[in-house]
Amino acid sequence: MMDPVLHGHGLSFRVRGKQLLHGVDIGLHAGEIHAVVGRNGAGKSTLLKLLTGEMMPSAGSIGLDGRPLAVHKTRDLARRRAVLAQHTTLTFNYGVLEVALLGRLPHLKHGRETAEDITHARDALARVGLASLSDRGYLTLSGGEQQRVHLARVLAQLAGGEPQEKVPLLFLDEPTNNLDIHHQHQVLEIARELASAGAAVFAILHDLNLAARYADRVTLLQDGKLLATGTPATVFTPELLQRAFDHPVLVETHPIHRCPIVIPI
Repeated sequence: MMDPVLHGHGLSFRVRGKQLLHGVDIGLHAGEIHAVVGRNGAGKSTLLKLLTGEMMPSAGSIGLDGRPLAVHKTRDLARRRAVLAQHTTLTFNYGVLEVALLGRLPHLKHGRETAEDITHARDALARVGLASLSDRGYLTLSGGEQQRVHLARVLAQLAGGEPQEKVPLLFLDEPTNNLDIHHQHQVLEIARELASAGAAVFAILHDLNLAARYADRVTLLQDGKLLATGTPATVFTPELLQRAFDHPVLVETHPIHRCPIVIPI
């Protein structure tokens, strides 16, 4: 197996006397969706913020392309790495296209949007099924539609990234929140397409069956510690899941996709 594009080694994080992560190792590989699962407070979002450089670890190291994350230029990172946060608050009634165009900011030349930038933003909106709403005000949309606009924004950010030989990185923090079943799968199908095209995708997911269906690799956290990592088939066992979530489950096999299906008892 190739070396991971992004690697966290021995990551720990402590704040106000509380240890949120304890020596976690994780690697993101090109062409894979890496899902992180665990109960509330397990450390999933903390891990994402460390890997994106939003917070600094109390201990451990993070490497990108074999070099420390901190030595990479912020603008270069923004051209190849995008983060869809769990909650994004906009209080001004921007147009939907304007919000999608925010993803093009790292790519702007001379501070102006070009026709290419607008095309990337429109293509991203079409990809999430919102092309017909491009002229609507953002605040008039439902919560689920707003979430999809922000997905379009991060897709626009990754489009035509520079330098092109670098592996794109997409971070998704509970991207299926507020979405119906159709759009939950739409989001993860898009993530699958990006991974198949060579990107490395990190996704925090609460729905274990979505993780089992779409992830190539799963990391299971418990109380800030790494409980297990591997394929969904190796991580999603009744014993590990009951230990992580303190709830008994059955694990069956999906009749079509042959991935695990987790059934709470």
